[in-house]
Amino acid sequence: MDPNEQPLQRSARVFDVAALLDGRGLTPFHRRLLLLSCCITLFDGTDFAVMAFTAPYIRDELHLSSSLLGRLFSAAVVGQVLGGLLVTHIADRIGRRPTIIATAFLFGLLTLMTALASTYPQLLMIRFLAGLAIGGMLPVAWALNIEFAPRTRRASVVAFIMLGYSLGSAGAGPLTNLVAPGEGWQGVYVWAGVGTLLASAALYLWLPESVRFLVAKRRDGSRVAAVLNRVEPAIGATANDRFTLTDEANPGPRFRVRQLFRGDLRFITPLLWAGYMASSFAIFLSSTWGPLLLEGLKVARQTAALVASLSGLLGAVGGMLLVRMTEHLGPRGVMICPAIALPLLLVIGMGLAPDHVVWLLVLLFGMLLGAGHTAIVSIAGVYYPSSIRASGGGWATSVAKCGAVFGPLAGGAILASNLPVIRTYAFLAFYPVVVCGAMIGIAAVLRRRPQGDSASD
Repeated sequence: MDPNEQPLQRSARVFDVAALLDGRGLTPFHRRLLLLSCCITLFDGTDFAVMAFTAPYIRDELHLSSSLLGRLFSAAVVGQVLGGLLVTHIADRIGRRPTIIATAFLFGLLTLMTALASTYPQLLMIRFLAGLAIGGMLPVAWALNIEFAPRTRRASVVAFIMLGYSLGSAGAGPLTNLVAPGEGWQGVYVWAGVGTLLASAALYLWLPESVRFLVAKRRDGSRVAAVLNRVEPAIGATANDRFTLTDEANPGPRFRVRQLFRGDLRFITPLLWAGYMASSFAIFLSSTWGPLLLEGLKVARQTAALVASLSGLLGAVGGMLLVRMTEHLGPRGVMICPAIALPLLLVIGMGLAPDHVVWLLVLLFGMLLGAGHTAIVSIAGVYYPSSIRASGGGWATSVAKCGAVFGPLAGGAILASNLPVIRTYAFLAFYPVVVCGAMIGIAAVLRRRPQGDSASD
């Protein structure tokens, strides 16, 4: 071969990245990404839930009232609300990978810093900032995995990631029982924070950027090719190739909130919001105050932590099963767990159960609450037309966060009153009433909707 002769370059190809990803199942690349994402969401759940289990130790050491503890719990939730809005906006500008790595490192660092807090104002500020990072990371992790997954496997991908979060939340109780008696509540935050920082280092080493994001933002072709070749080495993409997303060619008209109230959506949207908000109120009150409520019922501190952890884990597993039923039964499926929880709450809250079985009934209620909440989340966007489905689900989630913020505050107010602790469960009986009423209303509206329509105009 003539040394002055240049090798022929292969002609550039055109890749429809959307079709390429949809045309493949879950490859080893997807499984590695899922395990990595599940690992960090596990620590996400641990770092958020650990406050509920260390609260008895913090209360005793800092001499905090129930009202002050309620504000401490709500500070993290408020941070989650703001983080979910702010961080997702940042991720849409700079990318999923740097946002996830930065938020994971930040909430790991802030969890570690919690161990250094010696005053209530310090704890309040640190938990608020940690909530910002924790609340912002989870939806971006969803987005990254969804943007790699085939369209038919996206729901399963999100469910797997949320299982990691639930496992982390459930693990916060045993971690506290293991560490706090010997090392104090501060030691729990050291272990959780160090674990999260190690996980963030793994993200830095192995987490890919969303290939759909790179194409949509017209980033360097070599980066797109490198990620595509990680998904499937046989593709053999190069920087000279051209990459497109045909399923995002026409984004449609800009969304307006009033679209959520057109036709029969004017009934469905407020009913959905009411049920979702009541469920969020109950689950955040229960998850943050659960160990302290049980302790107030004369359940040993370490047993209370285990009961709260186990109820969260059972709720996550039950929720995955209930979602399958909801796919077939619609709103009637969502009613199953709240309907069973109503008499259970009245039996507990009115003191009708023997003392030695109260913890078991509380465990059952926690499972029903978690499963029912998963079910109502699963229908948040179902009844909207495709053009506004994401916005419909997003607005429902944002409105529901109002209940999440006020749940811990209400729990603190109840415990600060002169009412018996057990009456908290009677108060929570309003939650299944609202959820069941909302689902009955939605089902009635849907019966009048023409079959096959997403929404009436």
